[in-house]
Amino acid sequence: MKFDDVLYGQLARIGRAVASGPRLALLDLLRQGPRTVEALAHEAGLTLANASQHLKVLRQGRLVEAEKRGLFVTYRVADQAVDDFYAALRGLAEARLAEVQQIAQSFVEKRGGLEPVDRRRLLKRVRAGEVTVIDVRPAEEYRAGHIVGALSMPLKELEKHLGGLPKGREIVAYCRGPFCVLAPEAVKRLRARGYRAVALSDGVAEWRAHGLPLTAGDTP
Repeated sequence: MKFDDVLYGQLARIGRAVASGPRLALLDLLRQGPRTVEALAHEAGLTLANASQHLKVLRQGRLVEAEKRGLFVTYRVADQAVDDFYAALRGLAEARLAEVQQIAQSFVEKRGGLEPVDRRRLLKRVRAGEVTVIDVRPAEEYRAGHIVGALSMPLKELEKHLGGLPKGREIVAYCRGPFCVLAPEAVKRLRARGYRAVALSDGVAEWRAHGLPLTAGDTP
C-alpha cells in the first residue's frame, strides 16, 4: 500500500467521525464542558444507547476522550485543536453552503439578531458595573467554564432570578454560540418584562478562541 493511501485513510477517520448530524451536535455540546453520557443523551434528544454509539465513533476518531467516575462515564473534547476544527468546519459550511446561510437567516428572522460587541469592551463594562452578563446555559455548563463576571441563570430558571436583576442596567445574555436558541429566548422574556436586554453571538467556545478570560466554578 502506498504511503499516500495510508495517510489519507487515516485522515478519513476524522471525516467518518464527524459525518453525522447527531455526532456534531454531541461534539458541540462537549465544547461547553465535560458531560456524562446520560446528560449528553438528554440534551441532544437521543436514547442512551444511540448517544453511546455516536460517542464511541467520536472516540475512535480521537476527537473526544472518556473517563469513568464511579458508575458514570464522562466525555470531554480531546483538546483545543478539536474545538478549533469544529469552529472551522462550521465557518466553512456558513461560507460555502447556501442551505446553512438560509438556516442562519431564518434563525435571525425568528429569534432576532444577535448582538455583535467589542469583547474586551464588554469585559470592561462588566467590571465597571455598567452591564450584567448572564449565562443561560444549564448550570453544569456554567460550572465547567463561563465568561468572567457572568451570572448563572439557566433559561428554565430565569423567572425566579428576575427579582435580582436591576432594570436600569443593560443585560447581555449568552449561551452556546451563534446558533443557540437559549439566549434569544431569554432576551425575549426579559424584554417582555421591561428589561433592556440583548443576546450575545459568542458562546464560551468563541470567547476561548479569541484568548479572552474564562473562569470555572459556581461563582462569577
